[in-house]
Amino acid sequence: MSSSNSGKIVLTIIGIFAGGIILLIAITVFSLSGMFSSEADEDGDYSSSLNSGSKIGLVDISGEIISSDFYVRQIEAFRESSSIQGLLVRVNSPGGAVAPSQEIYESIRAFRESGKPVVISMNSVAASGGYYLALGGSTLMANPGTITGSIGVIIQYPQVKPLMDKVGIEVITVKSGKFKDVGSPFRQQTTEDLTYLQNVINDTYDQFVETVASERNLPIDSARALAEGKIYTGRQAMNNGLVDTLGTFEDAVRLAGKMAGITGKPELVKKRKQEKFLDRLLGTDSESMSAIRDIFISKPIVQYRMFP
Repeated sequence: MSSSNSGKIVLTIIGIFAGGIILLIAITVFSLSGMFSSEADEDGDYSSSLNSGSKIGLVDISGEIISSDFYVRQIEAFRESSSIQGLLVRVNSPGGAVAPSQEIYESIRAFRESGKPVVISMNSVAASGGYYLALGGSTLMANPGTITGSIGVIIQYPQVKPLMDKVGIEVITVKSGKFKDVGSPFRQQTTEDLTYLQNVINDTYDQFVETVASERNLPIDSARALAEGKIYTGRQAMNNGLVDTLGTFEDAVRLAGKMAGITGKPELVKKRKQEKFLDRLLGTDSESMSAIRDIFISKPIVQYRMFP
């Protein structure tokens, strides 16, 4: 065997070994995240009593949207409290998974339909799923330079079959139907596979466009024309009818108080999120680590997410 071929084999083995180590680390991190967290950890406590006075509930939605549970529980608690007269939702998110974005939107809309006002305050980014959930509010406020819009759907997954063919590795799959392993990185995708996935994307996209049209009182064709995946500044979004007004977080606080009939600057009540063991250990957010895990070992996820 030539030295050149020997070198290639060694590099291949090193590559496979390194990939295995990365995968093992990702799985371990995910396991630790679940081991050292609980529902109580996620709930934390409130910064002020929910049983007295007239106050505004504050929900801070930031980062990629992976799960809706923590946010929905807050919104439901605020909706059921007699002392909470309105809701202020601060959004700084590029979006994320479709279902959690929809669940947060539905929860915000339910709060609005209970008769209490909801002001959405957009921070640096409120795009794709971050914009979708914002549609549940009574009034949408962005900064002039906020990045919003990105109305669309995306699904991505790696394709390693050509590399595996070169290395001489094969993955055996036993499945119950021809579409069961669509999105697998271990085989070439067929035209039929891609057509199937495109139909899923199209239906999820239609759901987004229909929600935009309904909540923003836009003709469906106008909503679809804005829903090409483009991002907009806050000022552009207001000119296009995607947000109601421009202003800072403090402006949003004052507006929420005024809409709730509270005199003066309202008291904000926020749920404190307990820091998880993994966050303290690594100095990071375990939900972000969970997102990294998804890249390595999860099936493709249909997302309302700004790209990249």
